[in-house]
Amino acid sequence: MKPLTEQEIRAAFVNCTKGAAKRLSVPRDLADRPWEDLDYLGWRDPQAPDRAYLAIELDGRLRALALRSPSPASWQTRRSMCSMCLTLHTGGVCLMVAPKAGKAGQQGNSVGTYMCGDLACSLYVRGKKDAGVGSRLPESLTVEERIGRTVANVAAFLAKVTA
Repeated sequence: MKPLTEQEIRAAFVNCTKGAAKRLSVPRDLADRPWEDLDYLGWRDPQAPDRAYLAIELDGRLRALALRSPSPASWQTRRSMCSMCLTLHTGGVCLMVAPKAGKAGQQGNSVGTYMCGDLACSLYVRGKKDAGVGSRLPESLTVEERIGRTVANVAAFLAKVTA
């Protein structure tokens, strides 16, 4: 993923108003992110731990989602699998809920999926971050194929939000 600016990120939100996108917390450390290892940028709001965001470039277009989830203190401690990168975590997966885009979202409709609570799927898939013993199931896919699967899963979630 190419490095993003705060303005690019704020302009890319598809499921919140321009005013809400202007007020949300964008990471201050954008220059320090490992962009070459990221398939999407994911972050949690440090001031509001129940809010999370992700931005991904698909087909040459940056799209971003506002998400809600339980704060890390309330995550389940049982072993769960992220539906994006298929990494197993003990206490590190949570339900992320995105308001739907447009009129459906204004009426309160939303879409949810289980994701890595720290939104670091890209780093888990590449082995740059470790979720602990047994976090990766044995599979015959290459790292590039797992990256492709993760991007496809995020794209499918985005499609549900914008449908």
